[in-house]
Formats: sequence, structure tokens, C-alpha cells
Amino acid sequence: MALTKIQKQEITENLKEKISRQKVIIFVAVNNLKVNDLFNLRKKLKKAEAQLKVIKKTLLGLVLKEKKIEVDAKQLEGEIAVVLGFGDAIFPAKTLYEFSKEKKGIPKILGGFFEDSFRTAEEMINLAKLPSRETLLENFVRSLSSPMSNFVSVLEGNLKGLIFALNAIRESK
Repeated sequence: MALTKIQKQEITENLKEKISRQKVIIFVAVNNLKVNDLFNLRKKLKKAEAQLKVIKKTLLGLVLKEKKIEVDAKQLEGEIAVVLGFGDAIFPAKTLYEFSKEKKGIPKILGGFFEDSFRTAEEMINLAKLPSRETLLENFVRSLSSPMSNFVSVLEGNLKGLIFALNAIRESK
């Protein structure tokens, strides 16, 4: 069923509002994706503070052009869905990548818009393979604290050596 002009305007206005709040846009081909799988993907993306919208390429092209995002939507292959990430910029890509691995490449990541520039599918997949922000912060804190804990261990070793030496002197007298 064809959309009326009013419906198209509502869709574009809704998408414009969401694009203005996003931190990442990921373009996905959803060909051959079953409805149940699409529902499950939406649930997973909701936990990642992201939203999946299936949209016509012409409407997407109009919205992107108006928002001055230089992506030719007609060049994207297949049925297009847009994933808009509102929280962590990497987590939606990670969620999509893990879901597509489970489903043998469906949905297919076509590219994305991240940090004010278009990223290819390979770049978005590489972003998805990065460790989470929490893991990176944990590793950073661990690397900062390890020299201090090693220093404390060295100081304890000298103190223990002194105690053993004093005990040996006391026992010999």
C-alpha cells in the first residue's frame, strides 16, 4: 500500500528529530530477515539505547540531504533499515554485528555515519569488534595501578628481609 503525502511527512519529521539526537547511524540491509528475528533485533537494540527503523530509500535520502549528511541512500543495496544510536556510539554496532554473526550475515551492515563522516561497512564492523568502553576503562585503571602495587610489593620485600635478619640475630644471641 502506498503511503500518503501526510504519512510520508510524518515519517520524515519523526526521522529528522531522531537523527538530530543520534550519536551514530548504521545502515543495514534487512533482506530475508524474518519478522521474528527483526523483533528480537529491535529488543536487543533497545537495550543498547538504539532504535531500528525500516524506511524507503527515497525518504531516507530526503532526510539525510536535509540534515546535510552526505550519503547516497539509493546506492545502498536491498531493503534498508536505519539503526540510530542514542547512548554509547559503539554498542549498537556491536549488537548488530553479534546478531548478524548468529544469523549468518543477516542483517548485513552496509555502512554508517559516525563522528561526522560516512564509514564503510568494514570500518563499522571494525568498530563493532572493539572492546566495550567499560572494558577499556578497566584495562586503563589496571595499567595505572599496577606500577603502584608492584612498588608496594618491592617495599614489602625489603621490610620482610629486615625482619628475617633481625629474627636471625635475635636467635643467634
